Amino acid sequence: MKGVKISLNFIQTIIFLLILVSTLCLSIEASTCKPSGKIKGKKFKSRLCNRADQSECCKPGKSYTTFKCSPQVSHKTKATLTLNSFEKGGDGGAPSECDNKFHSDKTPVVALSTGWFNNNKRCLKKITIFGNGKKVNAMVVDECDSTQGCDAEHDFQPPCSNNIVDASAAVWKALGVPEKDWGEMEVFWSDT
Repeated sequence: MKGVKISLNFIQTIIFLLILVSTLCLSIEASTCKPSGKIKGKKFKSRLCNRADQSECCKPGKSYTTFKCSPQVSHKTKATLTLNSFEKGGDGGAPSECDNKFHSDKTPVVALSTGWFNNNKRCLKKITIFGNGKKVNAMVVDECDSTQGCDAEHDFQPPCSNNIVDASAAVWKALGVPEKDWGEMEVFWSDT
């Protein structure tokens, strides 16, 4: 019986240490990118917010969290893939920040959350997106602003979360996602 007690104590100690290390790792990861502020939605004429591609419009009085940072980039960075049209008149609004041009929905292009966009340092560079058992390369052409929103410049849409890869229809098609499921999907990405 004594040998069984030692084994149980040993197993309990190992489990406790694993939980402790996991908790520490999660808290370190979470502490690397904390919210930087809040924005309140203001009243606006609903026709001013482009609701294409399931875009959300700011709600008057609602508080939205802002971020100046994004989670740390690794060889496979976890992200949320969203849908965006970079065409003129699309829900992307203005021309892309990197080249001041609009881009066809048939071209694999993306906008990254502010921290990942990194003050234009990823402009016109390719990233690889892994999702739905496939991968696709796409060019970074814009920022998905995590620091501002709910104003005319941002089509009265809320600030982006800090973990967004906002992608054209071409990216969704290349990943083999059925069109009825386009909108939001968990993916991984890396610099190419």
